[in-house]
Amino acid sequence: MLPLLVLLVLLGSSVVVGLRDGLRCQDAARIAARAAVRGEPIDVVRAAARAVAPADARVVVTRTGGGIAVTVSKMVGVLGPWSGIGPTVAVRGDAEAGAEPAVDSVG
Repeated sequence: MLPLLVLLVLLGSSVVVGLRDGLRCQDAARIAARAAVRGEPIDVVRAAARAVAPADARVVVTRTGGGIAVTVSKMVGVLGPWSGIGPTVAVRGDAEAGAEPAVDSVG
């Protein structure tokens, strides 16, 4: 009975970690898209995403027709002694932001 309980706790913890990492990927993508639209250099945009994203997340920044698209993704696996050999799931966050119009004059 105890091994089954341990297995259920590990699987439940893996689901929670996957959900958390998915939310962090989405937040990182949004933050990076806002930084890109403000005109920040690409290195700053990637650094902004990596500051919020989970460890080992992949950050992809691309220009679209009218703005910037950012994708932050990570593979999440089973925790415990099966980590690295068990099944994995990709979690990701996507954000797009249109280019902000320039202001010609104020007043």
